[in-house]
Amino acid sequence: MSAEIKQQSMPIKAGAGWKEIPWGGVIPQGGTARAFNVGGWRSEKPVWNREKCINCMMCWLYCPDMAIMVEDGKVAGVDYDHCKGCGICSSVCPPRVKAFEMVPEHE
Repeated sequence: MSAEIKQQSMPIKAGAGWKEIPWGGVIPQGGTARAFNVGGWRSEKPVWNREKCINCMMCWLYCPDMAIMVEDGKVAGVDYDHCKGCGICSSVCPPRVKAFEMVPEHE
């Protein structure tokens, strides 16, 4: 017995506010994160120190928002439009390096 699974398309328009996003963690289509600037949600932001960074890429690997910018295989900064301020980049940065520091958003 096979059941046909129908995927419903529920497009989310770019720039939609939180009231316009479907409830329940519904992800109606892939690749929608690029359409939303969520930087205004955070209370803290990561500040990256280029001189301390050893380009281990752990921050890029673990960032749930793909907010770590990379150029030529090296960390190039933080995309603050898409960074929610979770602090994962700071927590996975090697302790001896500490190239990321979480600071209050309005500093």
